[in-house]
Amino acid sequence: MPTLTEAPPPLAPAEAAKPPRGRGRFTPYWLLLPGILWLIVFFALPMVYQASTSVQTGSLEQGYRVTWHFATYWHALAEYWPQFVRSVLYAAAATVLCLLLGYPLAYLIAFRAGRWRNLIMILVIAPFFTSFLIRTLAWKTILADNGPVVHALNTLHVLDVTGWLGWTAGDRVLATPLAVVCGLTYNFLPFMILPLYTSLERIDVRLHEAAGDLYARPWTTFRKVTFPLSMPGVVSGTLLTFIPAAGDYVNAELLGSTDTRMIGNVIQTQFLRVLDYPTAAALSFILMAAILAMVTFYIRRAGTEDLV
Repeated sequence: MPTLTEAPPPLAPAEAAKPPRGRGRFTPYWLLLPGILWLIVFFALPMVYQASTSVQTGSLEQGYRVTWHFATYWHALAEYWPQFVRSVLYAAAATVLCLLLGYPLAYLIAFRAGRWRNLIMILVIAPFFTSFLIRTLAWKTILADNGPVVHALNTLHVLDVTGWLGWTAGDRVLATPLAVVCGLTYNFLPFMILPLYTSLERIDVRLHEAAGDLYARPWTTFRKVTFPLSMPGVVSGTLLTFIPAAGDYVNAELLGSTDTRMIGNVIQTQFLRVLDYPTAAALSFILMAAILAMVTFYIRRAGTEDLV
């Protein structure tokens, strides 16, 4: 007979892998059910409805019916391709600016802020305390023609360079591509900083000390250790910035002009003013497919699946 000090015999493989009996095994599925229902009701069903709308023909007075008219996609893309290209360019420019501005700040918060870390984090998320619309309207005052920002840019001859590049017009910034990109950068900058900070905070500082012990210079340590380990945050931040910026219409509406209209403005106009629902739905699906293709390619090229 086994003594009290002996360990119990190990379970057989079949017995160890046997699922628990009773109601407990269904608990995870019941916990997932509310989220699944939410996605079905507020995501899947609207997507199906919009897909059916994009292949309909008719008018608002006579009604629409599904005729599988896929030519709507081609006509929408052929007519509004400049707005698609412009949206991608503006979103890419804003994403690059957010990365250049956000990475040093995230690095400062993670490694150099000390007791000021919480205060700086509050300042980063402070724009979320006000409305997106109010934040964008504030830039109309900041970039006013007679304001100090435009005056300083004129004094430094910055507007001469941006005008040569086609981002500004004359001595004004409002109603130009530069104003739209500035609004996008400001509104989506926190979406870049927060993933970067989360990724940088996970880095063990002893790796920096080890690199210093191996006589690595600070720039070499950053290039060989810090930046590669922060790539999940870089990928997450760029995605969280680029995707909503490409479909944004508020900044182009309030800070731009008819020459800076993005595809979001076209979709809004087709839905709410022209009332051409099939074209608006087709444009939405084309935008979604284009962003999905670019994001897939970007993630594959980035070579990381550990997104924060």
